[in-house]
Amino acid sequence: MATMMEAVGEQTVWDVIGLYLQLGYTHILPKGLDHILFVLALFFASSRLKPLVWQVSAFTVAHTLTLALAVLGLVTLPPEIVEPVIALSIAFVAIENIVFKDMQRWRPLVVFAFGLFHGLGFAGVLVELGMPQGQLLPSLLSFNIGVEAGQLTIILAMWFVLHRFREASWYPGLAKGASALIALVALWWVVERMFLGG
Repeated sequence: MATMMEAVGEQTVWDVIGLYLQLGYTHILPKGLDHILFVLALFFASSRLKPLVWQVSAFTVAHTLTLALAVLGLVTLPPEIVEPVIALSIAFVAIENIVFKDMQRWRPLVVFAFGLFHGLGFAGVLVELGMPQGQLLPSLLSFNIGVEAGQLTIILAMWFVLHRFREASWYPGLAKGASALIALVALWWVVERMFLGG
């Protein structure tokens, strides 16, 4: 980490922007399986772009807020709390997909609340990486934009593959089956992170 921070100190602001864009994107794809599953759970609630945009917008606002506050040292929560809640958020959204036929009106509020904890998770990654003190704002914004690009890549890829089939008779079964699988994985993560030190 020290080596990377020393290198950052020698780079221009554009180099830093490029570096943190890459770090944000790769934190989602391919490294962020928990965040990938969360975005997939959002997608399987509705493959229509408008509801997805509402959800992702709520998530973005929330995690941007806590990411900035945590990196600035204004908000802190231990990983022992943040990581199980992130796993629980994935399970909750996936189970909601199974229980309700359509996306509920409260979903953006739920996603916003969980997004606050995801932002703290993102902040933990940035704290581990270290932040260039002289270029805090561009690195923070670039990391966040990289994260968003990763999330949008997932959503657009899924939309491109499955949107044309959303009226098919088998699609609800696929969405519920995928949501059930996501929920099982996430519930295991809750247990692992709370009781097994995972």
